[in-house]
Amino acid sequence: MSAGRAAADPPNEGFRRTGTPRTVSDGDLAGTFRRRSARGWSVRGRIVVAGLAGLLLSGCAAKAEPVAVPPPAPIAVDVAAASSGGACRLLDFALIEQLLKVRFDVAAASERSDTYACVVRAEGATLPELTLSVTDAKIDKTTFGADVVPDKATKVTGLGQQAYRRTIAAASGRGPVAEVGWLASEGRLATLSWTTARGAQRSAAEKLTGDLIALAKKVDTKAL
Repeated sequence: MSAGRAAADPPNEGFRRTGTPRTVSDGDLAGTFRRRSARGWSVRGRIVVAGLAGLLLSGCAAKAEPVAVPPPAPIAVDVAAASSGGACRLLDFALIEQLLKVRFDVAAASERSDTYACVVRAEGATLPELTLSVTDAKIDKTTFGADVVPDKATKVTGLGQQAYRRTIAAASGRGPVAEVGWLASEGRLATLSWTTARGAQRSAAEKLTGDLIALAKKVDTKAL
């Protein structure tokens, strides 16, 4: 480069401060840009373009559609038999399963006159079923033995004031029935009966009466 050229083109041309503003033509700007590009400005141009591209990409990411998240699977929750009210308040699914080795999860209560009843079953099945019946009769032992205890029933000790157990033969649509009845200490009549599924043997129902006696001893009729 000649000395004359260096004098005519000092460093930072276009940014110097002079008393008289300099008029720059389009041709001068083009020439200046070409000269500055040779000195490295084109690199800054690429950096700026890359930065703008990054901003555009980040803007696109910010506008991305949200990903749909599937709802959680429903959770099954066990409901206590007592939640059905009435005589069902005297029964407990866990205790029934412990003593009778069958898991029930559906309970229905009913009330007629002075008698309260609760029927429990397994969901989706009609048999077997367990029924508790409590009648607010207020009778004595003599009346219970003479008027309530069925013929051919077997006496049970250690349950209420007086108690019995028996089985009933199978009938249309069901198997044999195991039944335990007792006169509670406060004078109420109570009965637990287990209706087996069709095809069950009567000997199996007879064996169930022992389990029903154990359950009957856990029933607090005073709480009704």
